Amino acid sequence: MAMIDRTRPAPFGAITVFQIVSAFASLYDGFRSRMAARRTARVLSALSDRQLEDVGLTRGDVERMAER
Repeated sequence: MAMIDRTRPAPFGAITVFQIVSAFASLYDGFRSRMAARRTARVLSALSDRQLEDVGLTRGDVERMAER
């Protein structure tokens, strides 16, 4: 029985296109993460000190989270 090798190299430029798309996806994910962190900090900043205490945070914790 003969063995058939069906592996072929990627088409010209396919790897480069994949790397570019991956870079844009990474940038987009980073942007979404930063926006979510800003939204969380904004919501937590709107809470009173008593409400923050109820969830185990202080005003300083919110400020540190916003800086990250």
